[in-house]
Amino acid sequence: MMSNFATAKIAQLDKELKLYRDKLKTTKNAAAKNNLQKRAMDVLKRKRMYETQRDQLMGQQFNIDQAAFGIESAKASVATVAAMKAANTELKATIKNDLKIEDVDDLADDMADLMYEFQEINEALAQNFSTPDDIDEADLEAELDMLEDEFEEDLVGDDAQSVPSYLHSSMPALPTAAPGSKVPVAAGASAHKVDEYGLPVEN
Repeated sequence: MMSNFATAKIAQLDKELKLYRDKLKTTKNAAAKNNLQKRAMDVLKRKRMYETQRDQLMGQQFNIDQAAFGIESAKASVATVAAMKAANTELKATIKNDLKIEDVDDLADDMADLMYEFQEINEALAQNFSTPDDIDEADLEAELDMLEDEFEEDLVGDDAQSVPSYLHSSMPALPTAAPGSKVPVAAGASAHKVDEYGLPVEN
């Protein structure tokens, strides 16, 4: 590209300018120094010219790239619009011929009816067949209270029957002496004969 050529010429001229600057620093002769300055000015002018050309070429290239990008974007937009038009036309035809809103509504209603029937079936299968529906909870509570009263009465009767009749009277004191020995009689108590185990013996 022309811009690359101009950039290469500018780099070459920069090297020449550096050489002239170095010579100007070491040259003592006025005439030689003027001659070096004149040559350096010519090199600098050519450098400025190439820089101007390079900038112009780069500007032109930028404009060309922008135009190419615009063309590609326009082509892409045209293709997108065409695709959208084709999709819109096909969608309309599909909805008109194969997908009617009435059919969709009917299908939704059928699905709702099926789900309702399915729920009723589940409720029927889950009901408790062992408990009648007409039982009053108040009657159940009253019957439960009666059962509790009967249970308490049975417990009291069982406790009374479990104790022997001879234990209902006053029990003698536990024996403290060895079997066969005389048992001391407490003060104030009537003297009764007892056996070797401390139990009273009837006369």
